[in-house]
Amino acid sequence: MTVDLNRRQVLGGIAVLTLGGCAVPRGAPTQREVLARPDAEGADFALELVSRDRLALYPAWNPRNGRMRTDWPQGGGVPSDQVLAPGDRLSLRIWDPEESSLIASAEAPFADIANVVVTAGGNVSLPYIDEVQVGGLTAERARTRIQQSLTAIIPSAQVQLEVSEGRRNSAQMLGGVASPGTYPLNERNLPLTSLIAAAGGIDTSLKNPQVQIMRGSQVFRRSWEFVLQSPSNDPAIRGGDRVLIETDPRSFKALGASEREEVIGFDKQDVSALRAISLMGGIADTRADPRGLLVLRRYDQSETLRADGPPNTRVVFSFDLTTANGMFSADEFLIQPDDIVLATQAPAVTTQRVLTLFGAILGFGRAVGTL
Repeated sequence: MTVDLNRRQVLGGIAVLTLGGCAVPRGAPTQREVLARPDAEGADFALELVSRDRLALYPAWNPRNGRMRTDWPQGGGVPSDQVLAPGDRLSLRIWDPEESSLIASAEAPFADIANVVVTAGGNVSLPYIDEVQVGGLTAERARTRIQQSLTAIIPSAQVQLEVSEGRRNSAQMLGGVASPGTYPLNERNLPLTSLIAAAGGIDTSLKNPQVQIMRGSQVFRRSWEFVLQSPSNDPAIRGGDRVLIETDPRSFKALGASEREEVIGFDKQDVSALRAISLMGGIADTRADPRGLLVLRRYDQSETLRADGPPNTRVVFSFDLTTANGMFSADEFLIQPDDIVLATQAPAVTTQRVLTLFGAILGFGRAVGTL
């Protein structure tokens, strides 16, 4: 049997394959397909060709720009001695060598008084003397004041004092560290970094760790990267504070002609479009269109109603990575949580696949013709 492929059959085969190119398996859409008719009446998205001149407009469209920021306590300064607070417990040893001592026994020249709780008013109650105000005093000043109160009735009394910090003089590490738990604040103005170090440091598995301080009804949240930028970003921990460290919950969706197609978490406080490509493993050099990097973003309706807001609740930002302007712009454009970063497929890839398939068919025909 002989198979003869004439010119008309060859051209017809190319035409069929070319027209049916959309049926050829592909890993991503082309830029033209995604951006089809953006200016048509009733289009449900707006197209932004990102350039240096347009970059200044975008922060106003969403002032937070995807950053997880709240107020933040002021820096703590130099640690000093902790002061007594309600709930602290004191252990006293009162020395009195006199034979007729009111508090010591014949067997020992001292008396131990344990579990003396500092009241809500900052006082402690002791035998033979009135209440003593110790709240707001350091341990040494509280010891001196108690001893002075005792010497009025026991002239030779000497006092030793130990403190067990209560809830108001301790902080809780809730998670994100090697050893969560309750930590007494033995120093006043103890910096956040010192508390975290005492808890064994931050869990290394956390990506871009976020530090959350819960203080009464207030919640402060910043990245660990921010805390380490300056000593003024390292606030003093107060008694009753609760500290939680967790991985950055923000993420974006990576799709198209890249090495990774998945949900990717933020690894830094600010992730640019160019960094997002890096996190995606780069764009596939054999498939991707460097002129067609797209970022798809949704905005709230309230933002589009502002005079300086986005033109649509759906905006597609397009980058041309073949120019210096496009590269710089991509490196200055910040990704927001839940953005879709799409590396489109080059149109030539589909054509190449069609020709490859045609070449395979032609090769098969020639092989058959030799039988």
